[in-house]
Amino acid sequence: MRKTIPLLGLLLVLLLMGTLPLGGAQSGPLQLASPDGAVQITFHLAAGQAPVYSVTFHGKSVVEDSPLSIEFRQGGVWGAGQEITAVHRAAHDETYPIVAGKSNQARDHYNQMIVALCETAAPHRKIELHFRAYDNGAAFRYFIPDQDLLRQFEILSERSQFRFPANYTCWAAQYGSFTTSQEKEFDRISLDRIQAGAIVGLPLTIDLGEGTTAAVTEANLRDYAGMYVEGVAGQTHTIVTRLSPLPDGSGVAVKAKAPHYSPWRVLMLGRRPGDLIESNIVLNLADPCALSDTSWIIPGKCIFPWWAGFKAKPPVPSSMTTENQKYYIDFAQEIHARYIEFEPPWYGPEVQAVRNPESLDITKAIPELDMPEINAYARQHGVGLIIWMMWQNLRRQMDEALPLYEKWGAKGIKCDYMDSDDQTMVNFYEEVAQKCAQHHLIIDFHGAYKPTGLRRTYPNLITREGVMGAEYNRSTRRATPLHNVTLPFTRMLAGPMDYTPGGFRNVTAEQFKPGRIDTMVMGTRCHQLAMYVVYESPLMMVSDSPEAYRGAMGTDFIRNVPTSWDETRVLAGEIAEYVVIARRLGKDWYIGAMTNWTPRHLSIPLGALGNGTWEADVYHDGPDAAHTPTDIAHAQMTVQSSRPLKIDLAPGGGWAAHLKPAK
Repeated sequence: MRKTIPLLGLLLVLLLMGTLPLGGAQSGPLQLASPDGAVQITFHLAAGQAPVYSVTFHGKSVVEDSPLSIEFRQGGVWGAGQEITAVHRAAHDETYPIVAGKSNQARDHYNQMIVALCETAAPHRKIELHFRAYDNGAAFRYFIPDQDLLRQFEILSERSQFRFPANYTCWAAQYGSFTTSQEKEFDRISLDRIQAGAIVGLPLTIDLGEGTTAAVTEANLRDYAGMYVEGVAGQTHTIVTRLSPLPDGSGVAVKAKAPHYSPWRVLMLGRRPGDLIESNIVLNLADPCALSDTSWIIPGKCIFPWWAGFKAKPPVPSSMTTENQKYYIDFAQEIHARYIEFEPPWYGPEVQAVRNPESLDITKAIPELDMPEINAYARQHGVGLIIWMMWQNLRRQMDEALPLYEKWGAKGIKCDYMDSDDQTMVNFYEEVAQKCAQHHLIIDFHGAYKPTGLRRTYPNLITREGVMGAEYNRSTRRATPLHNVTLPFTRMLAGPMDYTPGGFRNVTAEQFKPGRIDTMVMGTRCHQLAMYVVYESPLMMVSDSPEAYRGAMGTDFIRNVPTSWDETRVLAGEIAEYVVIARRLGKDWYIGAMTNWTPRHLSIPLGALGNGTWEADVYHDGPDAAHTPTDIAHAQMTVQSSRPLKIDLAPGGGWAAHLKPAK
């Protein structure tokens, strides 16, 4: 709950902190420390009176003096030639609920400094820089107050720099374009390999040495262009923001009216890589929940027939028919999945839906589907439909389709192929979230950009893609165990990711062949089971065909594992090497461990779980898993917090367990 301070006491705190406005020009440096002092932000006006900031973490320089500027069409570049007209300071400490995610609540605890700036020469534009210091990160944003010249404005570029002290190792998603689905490997490179002109996606995770880890991302992206980074010509180990341009070819990135906020530019910080996974800083920086009632937003597992090519056991046809969908609804009930994705070609051929969306109608099913019968059957079995559509169709038919889906009894939508985060698309996401909430529909965005915390504001935005997931096994060799153990330390830092796990046709790299029928996955069966704990997604897919699971060891773990949690603890891990994550729901803990192609013997302390003894139901790689990745073993054991947990992982292996308090 929100913590409040009496007004008189608050004024005293503000006075003591120097938080009341300071009139007239001020000289720096101005310093802002996090509540525990671990993070310190310093701001000053450098040569030419240009705004510059720096960040330290536990006394170590993380970001050196880095300039901030914006290029407007109205008045040119805003940057040098500033004076400080006021400084405001405040402290904030609030705990708020999370509807669905890696924890059931988050603490938003920070110190804030707002620096009001004004150009000393014409056109005398005014901009505020808002800084927040958290114990586990730093953030800043721009605020454009109402003023004559910028009452309506256009931003051509934003140049917010991050100058690092050394040429650190980082993991970069190099998209090369602003119009992509943001589905890419995170390559291990050095900062100096990020060139000027590059289009590198976020989060960008950086190894600062001795376990200290940082990640650059953004939060509260609303009515603005999505952020990327590039190198800076002539400067070493420096990156700078790039904005996704509007699609009209004007060169403008943002068109808006004052007053207006930019998104937060976020620097996540941790003493070890796992600290970043546990962090809620992206949610903390997002606007509070806009919905008065969230009781209808229910996390759960979801059957994904498309991935399996709608494969069914004869005489049921392996194609999109009423009988086929009832077959999958039966399986959803059997494996305790709350939802089933109603995929293409439900309203027309998928190729036509993608290439010529205007020719199809998302309110009318193909003749092979009896929608009243399917809807009634799904309701009878307690399974909700998540309905897929192309985004252009949704934009055109939103006010007609969403009320219809609600009438059908559907529980959500899956909107696909946006492949952009320009300002118009960012605003489309929010419009979809608002209108879906009006009709009690959850949302899974595919062909999507990274999360930026909008799910706090609209919790019905329950998950999204923006990740190179298991779909790539159908046509490429790119979804490897190395990629899989890199994701928790990179893409997943931004928020939930719909990877679509659960492939039970497990093979070695040598055995793997891409294919759309009986799709294979690299790594062991336990590697796939562990994803249900390691990966964050309150709407978690069960992707393989029913016959792949029936009678197979490991299916019970998928049947019982939750998808939303009360608490998350990262027990161990190294970026792109291995990861061990524990998640709690009620009194039960679930643990998942994954490795790259390197086999491992791990000894994992359990003190983070609290004092206790648990009865553990464990699935681990079998003795022949290195050569036969479907080899899986099942064991019962007693686990104590006072004793390290021993975990053996085969190449591309995994380990998954359900811990119940001992009686």
